[in-house]
Amino acid sequence: MLSMNKKVFFIWTFIVCTITIVHGQNPAIVQYINTYKYLAIREMERTGVPASIKLAQGILETQAGASNLVKRSNNHFGIKCKTAWSGSRVYHDDDERGECFRAYGSAEDSYRDHSDFLKNSQRYAFLFDIDPLDYKEWAKGLKKAGYATNPKYTQQLIRYVEDYDLQLYSLVALGRKTLDEEPALYADAETPSTNPVLNPGPAKPGLKNDEPEITVQPLRLRYPANEPFKINDTKVIVALEGTSLLVIADQYAIRYKHLLDFNEIYETDDIIRKDQLLFLQRKRRQGAQPVHVVRKGESLYDVAQEEGIRLDHLLAYNQLQRNALLTPGQRLALQKDVAAGIIADNRNHKEVVLTDTVNPEPSVNTDKSHSRQLVQHIVQQKETLFGISRKYDVTVEQIRVWNQLKGDMIHSGQELLIYKN
Repeated sequence: MLSMNKKVFFIWTFIVCTITIVHGQNPAIVQYINTYKYLAIREMERTGVPASIKLAQGILETQAGASNLVKRSNNHFGIKCKTAWSGSRVYHDDDERGECFRAYGSAEDSYRDHSDFLKNSQRYAFLFDIDPLDYKEWAKGLKKAGYATNPKYTQQLIRYVEDYDLQLYSLVALGRKTLDEEPALYADAETPSTNPVLNPGPAKPGLKNDEPEITVQPLRLRYPANEPFKINDTKVIVALEGTSLLVIADQYAIRYKHLLDFNEIYETDDIIRKDQLLFLQRKRRQGAQPVHVVRKGESLYDVAQEEGIRLDHLLAYNQLQRNALLTPGQRLALQKDVAAGIIADNRNHKEVVLTDTVNPEPSVNTDKSHSRQLVQHIVQQKETLFGISRKYDVTVEQIRVWNQLKGDMIHSGQELLIYKN
């Protein structure tokens, strides 16, 4: 008779083979996509590198996460050291024996460095003039610029994009589709119906009843699982519900009291009651960005963990008590230099209640005397203030005043408030 372990092995093998036959998909590639699609989408929002191309490159360069190089270095894109690299490194046989490759502390670091590597290199600058949805031209461009010596590199990238429907993730990053439209094979069981990482910014008062309310996505879907990563240049993990703080402290060789101190935990029964970010180093005094916009259900402690900032500094910057209640859309200062302005702004608008129809800022010259609807616009790649003003039938100057802009410079992912005609 077969042993229990052998029975389990054969059953698992049968399931994997069945999935592969029915769907024509490699389970290892599907797993890679499900693990790293959120990083790819966030990086496209940040820099414009198409999520479809990034995932295809990751699959190809790492053999869907199985290569020796990625296991040793978290290097998902085969980027070599080059002269400017001052970080960790490993040596690996590639075009030549013992070549130097960049090594990273986490997959997230690798994904970010890949984006910056392309974005900041003159060699690849022309790629960002290509439509981010034109994955074929991006694939050709990478080969043309000398990213890889493999003569079939272009065709392989295109095949992965098309065979695994990776274009969907670029469309999601641009706000044209949602992850609800994923094939069942790729969708995570816990994926919520809305995804704030992909549609940045909070739900605002004044939304129509039929507009979706943006909620916070589960941590285990927003961040790398089972490995440390960094927020605000500080090492952190996602600690899952039911985990012991003592076990985590022991696993990462941190003194228990230091772990509690790093995360400003003063009362605990040692067991984590819900998934949470847990820092393995002391958080920073200031955030990486100047302002945080509150999402539904967030507390001050949630914001401090989300932004990697010490809670006492967050409270001081915003003149708040630890138990203060937050409202969706509220702006919180994360840096000392902007604190006074944010506090004054919050006080000036404390009594203002936004409704579906609001009057435009009175200081703005306009011949439109009727009431306007407040909408939240997320800036897309290559959008300009002039183009946005035409879209909503308002002036550039009005948009500047409503959003306190000093010039015409805007960036992809930026949130703008528009009083729509």
